[in-house]
Amino acid sequence: MPDQPADTKPATPPVVVKKYANRRLYNTESSSYVTLEDLAQMVRLGRDFVVYDAKSGDDITRSVLTQIIVEEESKGSHLLPESFLRQLIGFYGGSLQGVLPRYLEATMSGFSRQQEELRRGMEQALRPFSLEEISQRNMAMLERAMSIFTPFPGGARSELDTLKAENAALKAELAALKTR
Repeated sequence: MPDQPADTKPATPPVVVKKYANRRLYNTESSSYVTLEDLAQMVRLGRDFVVYDAKSGDDITRSVLTQIIVEEESKGSHLLPESFLRQLIGFYGGSLQGVLPRYLEATMSGFSRQQEELRRGMEQALRPFSLEEISQRNMAMLERAMSIFTPFPGGARSELDTLKAENAALKAELAALKTR
């Protein structure tokens, strides 16, 4: 879309869609007519597009995206609270009109990043661990805990070395059991 930050530019060029006077949308990439729902699906899939008025050549992407939101809202998918919409309308013509778009874009980008990190974290947390991974994680936690409680450099260190040796022996025993 035309006003994306430089770091989120798509790898492929945007699909060019032309809007004709009869309000039909023509996807020049697939050489077919599309609907607003088709364009909404492209957005969900991360496929970028631009919409041009077929007669004047004007970029009307923003108004088409707004139409998609209006259509989604009219279907009962109320994503935007009424109070938010009222506040948004109140910003038009005000002194913050120039700042608000950048603020909203940065906020949505941050929200999207957090959602992606949460999704990756959940996937990682739900994937099964091997006994070796669990053992390694436990040892790492023990090392961190022991480093906090070591007033004398030698005492706790030797205990940690003993635990590491026991861990290595358990790993060897586990490997032997796996080969059987």
